[in-house]
Amino acid sequence: MASVFRSEEMCLSQLFLQVEAAYCCVAELGELGLVQFKDLNVDVNSFQRKFVNEVRRCESMERILRFLEDEIKNEIEVQWLEKSPPTPLPREMITLETVLEKLEGELQEANQNHQALKKSFLELTELKYLLKKTQDFFETETNLPDDFFTEDTSGLLELRAMPAYMAGKLGFTAGVINRERMASFERLLWRVCRGNIYLKFSEMDTVLEDPVTKEEMKKNMFIIFYQGEQLRQKIRKICEGFRATIYPCPEPAAERKEMLAGINTRLEDIVTVITQTESHRQSLLQEAAANWHSWVVKVQKMKAIYHILNMCNIDVTQQCIIAEIWFPVADTGRIKKALEQGMELSGSSMAPILTAVQSKTAPPTFNRTNKFTAGFQNIVDAYGVGNYREINPAPYTIITFPFLFAVMFGDCGHGTVMLLAALWMVRNERRFLAQKTDNEIWNTFFQGRYLILLMGIFSIYTGFIYNDCFSKAFNIFGSSWSVRPMFRNGTWNMETMETNPLLQLNPAIPGVYSGNPYPFGIDPIWNLASNKLTFLNSYKMKMSVILGIVQMTFGVILSLFNHIYFRKMLNILLQFIPEMIFMLCLFGYLVFMIIFKWCYYDVHVSQKAPSILIHFINMFMFNYNDPSNAPLYKHQQEVQSFFVVMALISVPWMLLIKPFILRANHRKSQLQASMIQEHTAEDIEGDNLNPPRRADVHRAQEDYEEEFNFGDIFVHQAIHTIEYCLGCISNTASYLRLWALSLAHAELSEVLWTMVMNIGLRLRGWGGLVGVFIIFAVFAVLTVAILLIMEGLSAFLHALRLHWVEFQNKFYVGAGYKFSPFSFKNILDGTVEE
Repeated sequence: MASVFRSEEMCLSQLFLQVEAAYCCVAELGELGLVQFKDLNVDVNSFQRKFVNEVRRCESMERILRFLEDEIKNEIEVQWLEKSPPTPLPREMITLETVLEKLEGELQEANQNHQALKKSFLELTELKYLLKKTQDFFETETNLPDDFFTEDTSGLLELRAMPAYMAGKLGFTAGVINRERMASFERLLWRVCRGNIYLKFSEMDTVLEDPVTKEEMKKNMFIIFYQGEQLRQKIRKICEGFRATIYPCPEPAAERKEMLAGINTRLEDIVTVITQTESHRQSLLQEAAANWHSWVVKVQKMKAIYHILNMCNIDVTQQCIIAEIWFPVADTGRIKKALEQGMELSGSSMAPILTAVQSKTAPPTFNRTNKFTAGFQNIVDAYGVGNYREINPAPYTIITFPFLFAVMFGDCGHGTVMLLAALWMVRNERRFLAQKTDNEIWNTFFQGRYLILLMGIFSIYTGFIYNDCFSKAFNIFGSSWSVRPMFRNGTWNMETMETNPLLQLNPAIPGVYSGNPYPFGIDPIWNLASNKLTFLNSYKMKMSVILGIVQMTFGVILSLFNHIYFRKMLNILLQFIPEMIFMLCLFGYLVFMIIFKWCYYDVHVSQKAPSILIHFINMFMFNYNDPSNAPLYKHQQEVQSFFVVMALISVPWMLLIKPFILRANHRKSQLQASMIQEHTAEDIEGDNLNPPRRADVHRAQEDYEEEFNFGDIFVHQAIHTIEYCLGCISNTASYLRLWALSLAHAELSEVLWTMVMNIGLRLRGWGGLVGVFIIFAVFAVLTVAILLIMEGLSAFLHALRLHWVEFQNKFYVGAGYKFSPFSFKNILDGTVEE
């Protein structure tokens, strides 16, 4: 349970594995996901490591799997496994590689055959329709008069008519061209051939399919009549340039009919072969789809294992693999058990050896999380990963973050909508996790579903405190104010009530105010008062100051636990105590004055209540002769003077004492080290003691001299003192954003209700009924877009800043690095961190 409040205790150990058992042991550690491997081959090129060939083979299989995925996509649904398949053994790599290469080869061959058949089918189809159109043309044009080519009667384009006496000497070229190129093709033919041709074209009604891209193509058939070999060569070159397909078309009608019959027979045969080829291809895709996910998982696991093995060293005998691992001390038993399972799985007889080693580098920071706490831990880690064993702000953020958000967002209605949205995501989280969408915005909201859930709950709570629901108040317990005593006393009458828009309810008159506060939250009568904004401003401003100072004081107290844990008694005496004195003597006293004024001054003496702000200013100026501002209590001058003096004393207490004590301790240690060195030298000469002890003392002395620098220590302490003292003032003012955001949200909600919803509620009759539905839809859209999304994100960012800057800087350094264990689950989910 302690690991919730502080990062896990970590251990660095050397792991000795037999070469034959290394693969299985690393695989078991990957399934466990609690071990981080150190790269012991940082200076070795990636292509010169031991298992680089295995990694390349895995990458080759990944390429094949990507090819299979592209082929399966949009054709067959991939079967996703509910449970991840076990890690394959090294000998299974050859079998898997063979299966994938064979499947890839067969599928590529099927694709090539299918593409070739489709191309042949396309060409034969084009030739079939071209022969039909050519036959129809010649049959139509047989008995035409000589002057037929001088006019356009068929709707086909005529470039230039030929004389009738030359008809028998003409040659012709027939082909097919893409429809969008027809106009340019026709224009170029006219210009190059100078009009000495006759072109006739027709649109092909059948929509064809490109055998490569599988896109639909629209084509035109054309017949070009010409005279002479030169024109024939020009026409062919132009057809090649426009990628027009020229087909052989015999001149005799009998030959054309015979060719057409042969083409129809070949088309039937090709359709049969295409069907069989497609059936074979679909069977291959079915096999790939059934095993694709399992293959992907296996290849990724193998590649990850060999990548980890490349980070290890191999001893000179080539029989042992040496790794260095970080792992939580609490999980030592589970890690040893996983290593034993790996040894048994590999059939090795030599047990893995795990020995702890010392390291000069700081251990990684590991905070255990679950699906509920992960979102809050991510908020903390986004600012900076905590130092090793530093106190973790996440448990406190679970409560303070949604609460401060709700202080700015407080509205029962908006909080309910947010709560329902979060409950919907929580209820369907398994289905959403299985979908694995790549939408970044959706993933961000979904990962913070429990954070949104708590923000909704706290917003409903603060909404009841503010008595605010879509800018309207609840009157659950009955208002504590009443106008009836005014009628009884004769001060007011009905005419006064009707003719005066502004009337004051005087709480000093008996019966107007019952003297009992509203049981929970703000009295609903304030929703009708003209000075509502003034009252709420004063209330929320003081509440923001109180909440801010309480949270900052709590942050300073948390720093005490860090000092105690790391045994830094000097920091407790010379840092924590003056910090608390400075905070409590100034800002803690401000909270006391606010609460004291609330409790002491009632309705009968409220007119004589002094200003807390003026008192706080006069406190620093030692000005106690202000006749316009009476003292709050007796002996106020002595108390405030004592607090100011103590706050002033705490500043040099933080600034000066600690650096000089550290320097004195350093000189004392230096003197002791030199004395020990002299005595050690004498003992070595006289008694022949072990020489390494002298070397160790000398090394410790050198390290101490290098690490300590009085100038750096003093500057660091000065920066900390100035930052803390000024930060207490600026951070307290920064918490006023709670008041500002709460006021802005309430006013926006009221404006939206007044300017939109009121219009629908004023409508009467059947038209009003329809209008209410329309206007409520507009009101709902604007509420979600402006008040829930925009205002919600604004309040979220401000709450984030209050935690990162105003709260965490009192105790949290955040200069560590995150524990990134070798985990198959993270690798397969794509959440592994570099």
